[in-house]
Amino acid sequence: MNHNTPLPQAAARPLRHLSEVQRRVLTTAQLRSHGVSPAEMNEQCRSGGPWQQLLPGVYLLHPGPPTSEERLHAVLLYAAREVTASGVPAQPEPGQSHRPVYREAMITGLAALTLHGFTSAPPLLSLDRIDVLVPRLRRLRSTGCAHVLRAAPLPAPEEATGVPVAPVPRALTDAVSQLTDAGAVRRLLSEAVRGGHCEPAAIVRELNNAKLLSRPHVVDAVDSLLAEGRAIAEDRLYTMVREFGLPDPVWNVDLRLPGGPHLGGLDAYWPEQAVAVELDTRAPRQDEDALWSEYARKREHLERLGITVVYITPKKLRDGMEQQAAVVRTALMASGDRDPAAYVVVLPR
Repeated sequence: MNHNTPLPQAAARPLRHLSEVQRRVLTTAQLRSHGVSPAEMNEQCRSGGPWQQLLPGVYLLHPGPPTSEERLHAVLLYAAREVTASGVPAQPEPGQSHRPVYREAMITGLAALTLHGFTSAPPLLSLDRIDVLVPRLRRLRSTGCAHVLRAAPLPAPEEATGVPVAPVPRALTDAVSQLTDAGAVRRLLSEAVRGGHCEPAAIVRELNNAKLLSRPHVVDAVDSLLAEGRAIAEDRLYTMVREFGLPDPVWNVDLRLPGGPHLGGLDAYWPEQAVAVELDTRAPRQDEDALWSEYARKREHLERLGITVVYITPKKLRDGMEQQAAVVRTALMASGDRDPAAYVVVLPR
């Protein structure tokens, strides 16, 4: 039997409004809304019968192993909160894509990373279980191929191949929480940054919130991640100066007052205009406020000396390089309207 095979005679409503996978994977409530009684469901799922029960209350309407897509939708149907009077998960509005609306449920962990396009994540069919994220107070147990994880608050889902998935930082954290292989953790974190999926700070923040930074193999992977993330951000900064025609600065320098204290390191500095750029690559592990205060104190000290400091995050460099170049160019052009800066010594870092 396949998805084109009609439901038992008692079924009153056709399935034409459903997508291909929705015709093959249905819940008890959906089948009952189509006129299928519990007794008929049991009969269809008898040994050697045309249907099978994949998860509690979720049926596959053909024999044989489920596909990856069918497993994903089965897990989501099992975990989704039923919101209509009939208990059927909400359907899209007229004129919208015929995709089911899975309320308060999304794929996370390794399966989500695979859907996001990670080559270092395993194929879906090789996963014995699929992680699904639901609100913390949901009463739902893991069973079969559905592994239930909880979050409060639930992140806003993204869509990959028509399926709601957790954002990359959250999916990474859920995957890392179950991995003991240091190499696998390092590969996943590295691909997240190299592939442009997210910035290191977002990953470290999620790992810190999940209290995973006490695990030695995770800390080692994070240290490598931060070093790689900074190198990528520095390359983008070089590209910004070159491609948008900014004057050449001196790169990676330390500033000192003559015979005085160290003022701090900078990623780029234009001595004639007294304009500095520093990459904000903070990746908070403990006290984000304390880390930000350190940045603020440094900026305040330099600006008291007449030096304009432009902080640029790696994310802004990635997503809005042209806008960041305009900010720096404006600061350089405005230097002529300011009082001369204090004399500082510029040293290689």
